[in-house]
Formats: sequence, C-alpha cells, structure tokens
Amino acid sequence: MFPRILLLLTAVVLPATARPNIVLFVTDDESPIAGCYGSPLIQTPHLDALAAEGTRFTEAYATTASCSASRSVILTGLHNHANGQYGHTHDYHKFETFTSCAALSLPQQLKALGYRTAHIGKLHVAPESVYHFDTYLREQGGGHNSPEWVKSCQPLFEEKSDAPFFLCFWTHDPHRSGDVVESAPEELKPNRFGNPAPGKQYGNTEEVTYDPAEVVVPEWLPDTIECRREIAQYYQSCTRTDKALGALVAALKKAGQYENTMIIFTADHGMAFPGAKTTVYEAGLKVPFVVRMPGVESTGVANDAMISHTDITPSLLDAAGGYDAEKRAPKKLLPVPKPGVGENPGMKFHQYHGRSWLGLLGKEHGEGWDEVTASHTFHEIQMYYPMRAVRDRRFKLIWNIASPLPYPFASDLWAASTWQAQFRKGKDANYGNRSVDSYIHRPAFELYNLEADPSESRNLADDPEFAAKLGTMKKRLKEEQKRTQDPWILKWSYE
Repeated sequence: MFPRILLLLTAVVLPATARPNIVLFVTDDESPIAGCYGSPLIQTPHLDALAAEGTRFTEAYATTASCSASRSVILTGLHNHANGQYGHTHDYHKFETFTSCAALSLPQQLKALGYRTAHIGKLHVAPESVYHFDTYLREQGGGHNSPEWVKSCQPLFEEKSDAPFFLCFWTHDPHRSGDVVESAPEELKPNRFGNPAPGKQYGNTEEVTYDPAEVVVPEWLPDTIECRREIAQYYQSCTRTDKALGALVAALKKAGQYENTMIIFTADHGMAFPGAKTTVYEAGLKVPFVVRMPGVESTGVANDAMISHTDITPSLLDAAGGYDAEKRAPKKLLPVPKPGVGENPGMKFHQYHGRSWLGLLGKEHGEGWDEVTASHTFHEIQMYYPMRAVRDRRFKLIWNIASPLPYPFASDLWAASTWQAQFRKGKDANYGNRSVDSYIHRPAFELYNLEADPSESRNLADDPEFAAKLGTMKKRLKEEQKRTQDPWILKWSYE
C-alpha cells in the first residue's frame, strides 16, 4: 500500500546540527471550525496566523472520537484496539495502555534522544511508565484559563540548555463542562463548554461571545435554538483556546525559541455533540491539523493528504532524527519496564501503524496518502459499541460490530440540550439529516459516497449498484485489521 518512493519524501532541509524544539498543542473535542478552515464567523486569529506560516492539512483524522483512546494513539502511533487503551482511563473505566508500548512511546523516545520533555493540561492516559514526562507543569489560572498556563511554560523556554524541549500543551477546552447557562429562557439549558458565567471572565483573559442566531449549524445537527445556543458556547470556548496558542507563540518569541520550534496544532477528535464525538462519522473524526516547521520554505500551504493520528508519533520522531522510515519504526526500540501491579504487558510491538508526514510539509499533495482507518470500541465503560471504518477519497465503510444493540450515549452527550430537544419529540424527529431512531439503531454496515453525501445520510450498503464497492471496502478493512493486530477481526468469523 505504501510505495517505497514515498520513503524518500520524509526529509525536511534543516542544518545538520539542528533538532527543533517541538510543541504538540492538542485541544479537547475540536472540529476544524476556524478561520483558516473557511469558517465565516468564529475568531481564531492565532491558528490562522500559524497556518499562514506553515502547512494546513485539510484531510486530517483522529482514529477514534474518544478522549483517552485517541490520546493513546497520538503518543504511541498505534491504534487503540492494539495498544490496549480501549476507552477511558479515569475512575471506574480503568482502561490502560499495554506496558509494551513504552518501546515506541513518543515522550520516552524523545527523552532517549536527549529532549527535555514536559506536559501541561489534560493527559488522560495510563500507565505512567508508558507516558512518562520529565516535568508536569502547573495549570496557572485554573483549568479553563489556558492562556495563563503559558506562564508555567516560560521557564522551559528560557532554560539555558543545549538539549531541545518537547512540550505537550493539552487543553481541557472546548470539552463540555458540568455547568449550563441558567439564564437561557428555554427549559433545556445549553452547556457552557468550560466558559465562565455570562458577563464573567477568567482572570485577565477577555472572552469573545457569539450570537446563537449567527452561528453556522452543520447539516448533521438540527437547526434548533437549543443547538444554536450550544454552538455559540462551543465557539466561545474555541476562541479562548486560540488565545492560549497566541500566548504560547508570543512566549516562544520572547525567549528566542520560536524560529527553532516545530508547532503542531490539532485536537483529540471532533466536537462534543451527538453525531460527532464517540462516532466514526466524519464529524467525529475530522480534526484541525496545522504544522509550522523550521526549515520549510513554502508556507501558507494547504495539503490534501489523508493523514491520521497514528502518523503523529512517527512524524515527530522523524523531526528529531530518531525514525527509520523503511521499517516505520524507531531507530532504536526502548526497553519495556516490568509491569506493575495490575498492569498488562500486552503484545510486543516493533513498528508504528502510522508513518511520517514530514516530507509532505510545504507541499499541496501527497501521492499514496489516500486512505485512513478508524477504530472505536468504548468511551465510558458502559458504552460497548465496537465500530471499525475505512475511508478513501470517495467512499467510507463503517462496520457496526454490535449493531443489534442500541447505540450507547456518553453521559454528557445524552444530557445535551441539543439531543434532548429532539429526543423528546419522538423517534421520528429529525436529528440533522437523520432521525432520532436511525441514530440510535444502526445497521451492521454503512457505506457512504462522501462526494455526493458528505453528511453521511444515505446508506448505500444494501444498494445492489454498490455491491462491488461494498465488497472491496470490506476486504480493505479486513486487511487493515490484520495489519494493525485488531482482536475484533475475529468477529468476521462468528456472531
């Protein structure tokens, strides 16, 4: 699937002695809704500026729209069905990554290459032996005032050291929060998405608010006042997060580090609305993805290569000089620590499921980057609903492995006013381009022509005209499940 010629594309021209600092900026539940992605209303000036100096990927995908699971993919380069992080790690959910993944772990590999590693914000993966950072920075200003966090990062930027740094700046926003806008006149109140109460702000961070009448409602969501009020709150949270990116860039410049710092901006998955988060639909998987890399001459470029979160670890390792492109593996596998009490070593891993996109930076196209796969099994522990998907330039196949079961909801998505307003109207009520009932009860296979039906509303799996395409896509999905060591491949043979 991956022609050998592509391996020659993974070189960016840098001075022989230069290894960039790396900042991996990951937001929580953010779709590619930004000025640089064509959104007409939302204010994201700092992401727009970063895109003008770098490469903006237009077809970037999470592999799973669930927080812990997705973050494990970002930091291991392995699908979560293989690395063991099947769902959430906190509280009673209790999923953890196999300790064998320490051999490939991004923070561990960069540490071994001499990087100073630091993390601030939401990590949400375990165990620490796989995801160890040298330093865990304090969230100054509180969990939702991420622009203030930059003050904790300044000592890392200003430290006199010959060793480059790797910083994970991972926000809690625009994730849904436990608060609602009590002043909303409707019975069902909109979630605040981490925003302060109306008229308030966090510290010195000025809030940008939005009129619900003006926001853009995607086709897959219902155009209701409940939905519009939640989108307005979501926009506000995204804009505050964008301010954190701006503060981070300013701090890097002040410390004299910006010119030698690689910055990657993305999200763990799409926005926290039913129809996106915890699904393998486009709205759940498609993410913003902007890379600013020292030494790349062409800037302000939009690249249409189909990349996924499995590609992040190999790409950053490539930038640090520790990646073997031919083997799709680290140049040196690290020793695996002895499992602690309750930890599972899992299977041994020798290579990444993804590959490096470093050679795509500054280019508009990437030959051979025309397919991505997705894998979701759990979100919360009570939400068993395994789904697998394969998507090419035109079609997507979804396999709902537990399709006889009703689709389970994350607790915050079930409570969302956007959903409840439609659910209370009955099973035939519309929910975007679907009905409430068709969202809850799904067939075993969903096949979509994304060119003609980008909102995935017309399932072609039972259409005789697309029988051959269905068969081809099933074959590709099985091949990828085998390649990525997916235990759920057995479900093709029974049940």
